[in-house]
Amino acid sequence: MIFAIKSIARFLRLFRKEEDGSESVEFALIFLPFILIPVSGFELGLLMTRHVMVERGLTMAVREVSLNTGIPFTDTQVKTMICNSAGIIPNCMTNLRLEMRNIDLRYTGTAATNEIPRTASCTDLESPDQAPRNYTNGQANELMIVRACGLFSPMLPEFGLGYFLSRIRGDGYYPLVASTAFVMEPV
Repeated sequence: MIFAIKSIARFLRLFRKEEDGSESVEFALIFLPFILIPVSGFELGLLMTRHVMVERGLTMAVREVSLNTGIPFTDTQVKTMICNSAGIIPNCMTNLRLEMRNIDLRYTGTAATNEIPRTASCTDLESPDQAPRNYTNGQANELMIVRACGLFSPMLPEFGLGYFLSRIRGDGYYPLVASTAFVMEPV
């Protein structure tokens, strides 16, 4: 027993005196944060760019819908307007799901029939052709709420910020929601 302790102590003394490989320890400790921060920055930049482009597309489409009150737009037409204005959104027509409904500010009944659900309904990528949620065209002078939800996959789903983004829903995608309100112009 004493022999084992002495041999371990001798090994540790020799190990302490050696300086070979000391740069490797510093490199191993410092390299990961120096790579993790820029990669997460690129991931966050891509996320913000996608969100801004969905917001822009929604704003451009809403402008078109609100000024053309007499024309009933389908959800596919509105999604096409959003995707044409958004630009860099991958698989925009299948990744985006719309919700458009009117809100009556003078409504005095139960609030459940006149309010927007708290959570956005995103596309189910298993069946992307599902119907839009609460999609109704408005009449003149009605307050309309429009919400678009898209699912996107991170650039690097197993590293940095992409690791956390890919686990938000549990299926490897993260949702981006854009919403706006407008009043339909009179005819």
